[in-house]
Amino acid sequence: MSKFKKKKKGTPGISTASLPDIVFMLLFFFMVSTTMRETDLLIKKPALPVANEVKKLEHKSLVSTIYIGKSKDPRISGDKIQVNDKIIEVKDVPSFIYSERALRPEEDVKFMTTSIKADKEASVGTVLDIKEQLRDINALKISFSTSKGTDLSKNF
Repeated sequence: MSKFKKKKKGTPGISTASLPDIVFMLLFFFMVSTTMRETDLLIKKPALPVANEVKKLEHKSLVSTIYIGKSKDPRISGDKIQVNDKIIEVKDVPSFIYSERALRPEEDVKFMTTSIKADKEASVGTVLDIKEQLRDINALKISFSTSKGTDLSKNF
């Protein structure tokens, strides 16, 4: 019998030196490519009117958006108003604005803007009714969302 045995060479262990690099690369990729969900539209996506001069809103965190458009259900006619993830009536607009104000610090309330994203085929009466409700609760800073470009129908 021999006194010395040869040691069997096994498979080497997997190197984990590059594992942190891979984890941070995946983390960075998902941080860059992920978008935050704003609102699930319960109405058809509004086809915004076209405007020549467009200005971007600066403090998007202080913007409350009201969507006006046709319902996705073809059996329902007329304009529908959506705020956050629910359909409301014109009379419910003040309670929406009050709830949005309650979420903000008191010093930011005076800088809040109400953005109206209305379909270009929406009734002007609906938009005017909403503006009247906003005026009654002193929410006077209103923005109308549009698409940038020129309207060719005006040239003819």
